[in-house]
Amino acid sequence: MADITRTLEELCAERGLRMTDQRRVIARILQQSTDHPDVEELHRRSAVVDARISIATVYRTVKLFEDAGIIERHDFREGRSRYETVPEEHHDHLIDLKTGRVIEFHSPEIEALQERIAREHGFKLVDHRLELYGVPLARDDQG
Repeated sequence: MADITRTLEELCAERGLRMTDQRRVIARILQQSTDHPDVEELHRRSAVVDARISIATVYRTVKLFEDAGIIERHDFREGRSRYETVPEEHHDHLIDLKTGRVIEFHSPEIEALQERIAREHGFKLVDHRLELYGVPLARDDQG
């Protein structure tokens, strides 16, 4: 989820990125997305707003935004990169292998365990990314 106090466009301006009309459209689409879209989906959504936006423009723009540190790229084992704005607060991901749906979650227990494991091995944890992959339980497995 994006930082609600600053828009993606404002973050681009802070980093000195030149904002064309097409980049603004792509930034707004990313800002409004809750589903970690890939480039093809970003292009489809952007083209609804401005039919002149090419897929190449979307690829260049997400690379520019990623290099500027305002969006994150995820590769959820499906052969395509998916994107989200850099979150205000850390979260992890649970990916449904059947549908590709991404569930964001935060677990204080997991965070504490990761810190403890790093310390036990003589490290200070400075960053991590946790992705869990699963399939929905069958009704008779939920007991």
